[in-house]
Amino acid sequence: MDVRRRHLHTVFALHAERAVAAHRIAIATVVAAALFLAPRAADAQVSAEASPLRVEIAAAPGGSHTQSVTVTNPGTERVRVRTTLTDWFLAKDGAPQFQDPQDGRPYAAAAWVRFAPPEFVLEPGKQGIVRFTVTVPAEVQPGGYRTGLLFEFIPDSPEEAKKARQIIFRSRIATLVYVHVGQPAAAVELTNLQIRGNGDQTQIVAALKNTSRRSVRTKGTLAVYDGNGIAIAQLVVPDVPVLPESEREVAINTADAKQPLVSGTYRVELKLDVGMPELLVGETTMRIER
Repeated sequence: MDVRRRHLHTVFALHAERAVAAHRIAIATVVAAALFLAPRAADAQVSAEASPLRVEIAAAPGGSHTQSVTVTNPGTERVRVRTTLTDWFLAKDGAPQFQDPQDGRPYAAAAWVRFAPPEFVLEPGKQGIVRFTVTVPAEVQPGGYRTGLLFEFIPDSPEEAKKARQIIFRSRIATLVYVHVGQPAAAVELTNLQIRGNGDQTQIVAALKNTSRRSVRTKGTLAVYDGNGIAIAQLVVPDVPVLPESEREVAINTADAKQPLVSGTYRVELKLDVGMPELLVGETTMRIER
């Protein structure tokens, strides 16, 4: 599809332009991302933290890499930590979805991982280290693989453990592990750009389709123009992953603008860098009513 000429409907157009700067891939990056959208898991008696909550590893077939995760007990009770491996994927809205590891699942890397210790007890205010080694099979194809370390936190005292068993919610945190094998070319399409919500809740939602074997991350800007064609706001696109051979939506909130948008009709233009030689660019119109 020639995205330079493709028009999906009367107010939404897609085209591509040369990227103004080269896209750089970090060989090893660690930043926060949590199973329950926060770096701490807690109930009435259990509190624990894990860091980092995302690990990215650049690897070659046959290579081996060792990393570690620090688990902290900031609470006042002893906590038992149990660690397991997990498969995962992202829903269209970007929410992590966790699965028991299964052989043969596309892009799953749980079988490549060994970790220790599988279980330990943390005293209040103390930290523990879980080390894991990823060994990439020599015959694996280049691509964006993934796995995760799932930490479950349980009160260590018999009385508190009994209380915890009566709570349906289990305190868990996951460290997501991305294993980038080689550098396959990225191939991502901007398939739609739509407006959701109204007033301060208005969002511009970009639909992306990644047809390549590579995980990519989004960066870019969304410019808002008034009826006279004057740029009145520039919003930053969230830095989020798009997994190989998957689709997802990226929402940009108009409430993030420095000045609230008054009632009226606006043109918005999205410029998105996903690591290809060209930027993905789309535009649409937006009506704000207050």
